[in-house]
Amino acid sequence: MLPLPLLLAALALAVAAAAAGAPRPHPLDPLSAAELTAVRAAVLASPFVPARPLTFHYVGLDEPDKPDVLSYAYGGGGGASRHALPRRAFVIARAGGESHELRVDVANASSPSVLSHAVHRDAGFPTLTLEEQFTAVALPPKHPPFVESVRRRGVDMGDVLCAVFPVGWFGGGEPRRRSRVAKVLCFVAGETANFYARPLEGVTLVVDLDRMAIVGYRDRVAYPVPKAEGTDYRAGKAGPPYAGPAPAPGVVVQPEGRGFHIDGHVVRWANWEFHVGFDMRAGTVISLASVHDADAGGARRRRQVLYRGFVSEIFVPYMDPVEEWYYRTFLDAGEYGLGLWAFPLQPGGDCPANAAYLDGHYSGQDGRPVEARNMICVFERYSGDVAWRHTEAGFPNQLITEVRPDVSLVARMVVSAGNYDYILDWEFKTSGSIKLVVSLTGLLEVKGTAYTHADEVTTQDAHGTLVAENTIAVYHDHYVTYHLDLDVDGTNNSFVKNTVTAVVRDADADAAADTPRRSYWTVRREVAEREGDGQVDLGGAAPADLVFVNPGKKTRMGNEVGYRIVPGGATAASVLADDDFPQRRAAYCKKQVRVTPYSRSEKWASGLYADQSTGGDGLAAWSARDRAIRGEDIVLWYTVGLHHVPYQEDFPVMPTLSGGLELRPSNFFERNPLLTTTPIGHGRPLVNCSCAGGDSISR
Repeated sequence: MLPLPLLLAALALAVAAAAAGAPRPHPLDPLSAAELTAVRAAVLASPFVPARPLTFHYVGLDEPDKPDVLSYAYGGGGGASRHALPRRAFVIARAGGESHELRVDVANASSPSVLSHAVHRDAGFPTLTLEEQFTAVALPPKHPPFVESVRRRGVDMGDVLCAVFPVGWFGGGEPRRRSRVAKVLCFVAGETANFYARPLEGVTLVVDLDRMAIVGYRDRVAYPVPKAEGTDYRAGKAGPPYAGPAPAPGVVVQPEGRGFHIDGHVVRWANWEFHVGFDMRAGTVISLASVHDADAGGARRRRQVLYRGFVSEIFVPYMDPVEEWYYRTFLDAGEYGLGLWAFPLQPGGDCPANAAYLDGHYSGQDGRPVEARNMICVFERYSGDVAWRHTEAGFPNQLITEVRPDVSLVARMVVSAGNYDYILDWEFKTSGSIKLVVSLTGLLEVKGTAYTHADEVTTQDAHGTLVAENTIAVYHDHYVTYHLDLDVDGTNNSFVKNTVTAVVRDADADAAADTPRRSYWTVRREVAEREGDGQVDLGGAAPADLVFVNPGKKTRMGNEVGYRIVPGGATAASVLADDDFPQRRAAYCKKQVRVTPYSRSEKWASGLYADQSTGGDGLAAWSARDRAIRGEDIVLWYTVGLHHVPYQEDFPVMPTLSGGLELRPSNFFERNPLLTTTPIGHGRPLVNCSCAGGDSISR
C-alpha cells in the first residue's frame, strides 16, 4: 500500500485530471464531485486536523461575497469579474472528540488548500452522518439486555429495525463536557413496511456516537406491540381490491417540447430566470431569481426579486412528556440534513411526465462524493386554473370575454426525514409571484399502548389520538422556517406593515355629514426601523399587508416598488412556555415573520450546530440584537406552522396537507404583467390526453 503522502499526491493528480477542460462553474453552483474530492484531499493533508479517525459532517459551498455575485449576475461594475470569483468549501469535520471548521479553496481542484481552521468550543454538535446512524442501529441486536427484552415480548429479532433519535437539550452541563450521544429506538417490521406503526414501546438505548458504543439502556414498561394488519401502505398490501370510481388516467403532452431551458443550474422560463442549487443541509437552494419586465426600459428589464432562498429549519416537537417521548423535539435540517434525506424522485408520481431532473452530490462520512440522482425536478404546471378573466355584459347585444390560463413553473424536492415526507415546491408564476408550498405526508410517529378503544384512554395519557388498537398517534407541531433574502429591485429594502384600521363615525356628531356611512377602514402605514419592529405574530396581529419595498425605486405613479408576503395557510405559532427547553432551542417559532439585516453567517435558524443546541446561537438570538433594518439589505424569515392533531384518516399513511406563502408583486410593475401573455389558441399548444380513450381537448 502507498504511504499516505504518495496516496494524497496521487489523489490530487486524479482530481486535476477530472477537472481538466471542465467549464468554469457558476459562482453559486453546488460543489461538484471533483471539488468534493479535492476538499477531502486538502482536509486529510491538513496539519490542522491530525487526529484520526476523521469524519465529514458537512461540506457545502462557501459562497462568494454577495456584491461580487450580484456584479457577476447583473453587471454594473465595482465587483469581481465573471472569471475571478473564488470557489471555496466550508467543512465541519469531527476528529479527536472535537468539531473542526475549515474553509478550503478549490478554485484550482488540482491544488486545493485549507484557508482557515477553527475548533468549535460552544454548545452543540454537527449534523449526524448517514453512516454513523446506520452503524448505531446495528448495535442493539448485539446487546444482551436488548435481546432479552425482545425475547420477552415474543418478537423475532430478525423483524426488528431501529432508528437514531437526537436527545435534544434539557439543561445542565458545560458544552465541552457533554457527550455526543443519541437515543436508539426500535420497531417491529414483520409483514409490514410501516415499522414505525409497531414500536417496541418502553425500550430505550443510548449510544455514544464518537465511541460508537451503547452507554445506556432501559426497559421501563412493556406494552403490546401493535399488530401489522392494516398498517402497510404499499400497493397490493393495503387491503382488499381497490373499490369505488377511479379517475381516468391522463398525461400532459407538450408537442413543441418543454417551455423552459436549463443551462447547468440556471433555469429560464417565460419571464423568469433563477439558479437552482443543492445543499446537504438545506436541500434545494433558489438564487438570483429575477423577472423580465416588458414595460421597463434598458437594463431594468431584468429585475431582481430574490437573492437566495432555502428551508433553514424544520422543527417538530412532540407533546408527550413521558420518558420515551419528552426529548422528541426534532430539528430536521440541523440534526439530520434535508439534502441527505432527499431520495430519487419517481417520474409520473412525484413529478409529471413533462419534468426535467437535476442531480446532486454531497460528501459521505469519509469525504468521498456521493451522487444523488433525480433529486430535484422542474416542470410546467397546467393546473386548469385561471390566471385572469373578465366577462363584460354591459354592452347591448354584445358579450365580451377574455380569459388567460394559469401556467407556472415548479422546482420540487421531496425530503423523507424518517417517518415524514415533505414535498417542497418553489412555484414561479408569470404574474411575478413566487409561491412556496410545503406539503406534509408520510407516516405518523406512534406510541404503543394497552388501549384498544378511545373510551379507555385516561386523561393522564391523553397526548394523542387512538388511531388503531394499541396505537396512539402523538400530538405534535411542524414549523418549516424559510430563509428568504429578498432584493426587491436592488439590495436596500425596507419592511412595511400596512395595517387595516377601522374608522367609526359618531352618528350624532356626523349628522350633518354628506354620507350615511357609519364606518369604513383605511390603512395605517408603518416602516420597521429595527429588528424588533420586524417581528410579526400573524395570529395575534391586526390584519395587515406585509411588504418588502425599495424606497429608492418608484413607479410612474409614485408608489414604492415592492413584494408583499401573503400567508398561504398553516400559520400556527408555538404555544410552548418560553422557558421550556425545546422552546429555548427554537424560540423563533413564536413569531411567523422576522426580518434581520443580511449577514453571510446567519443562515440556520437553529444555529450552525443544532444537535444538543441550547438556543444561544440562531435566529432568535440574532434578531434580539435589534439592529437597524430600514433601507438596508434585509432578509425575511418566514415560518409555516401547523399544530398536528392526528386523525384516523392519517393512518397508516397521511394524505398530503399543505401550507406556505406567496411572494406577490405590489406596485412592482406598472400594470398587470399578464396582459402581455398569449391568449388561448395563439401560443404553445398543450394537449390534455385521456390515455384510456374518450374525449381529448387540444389548445
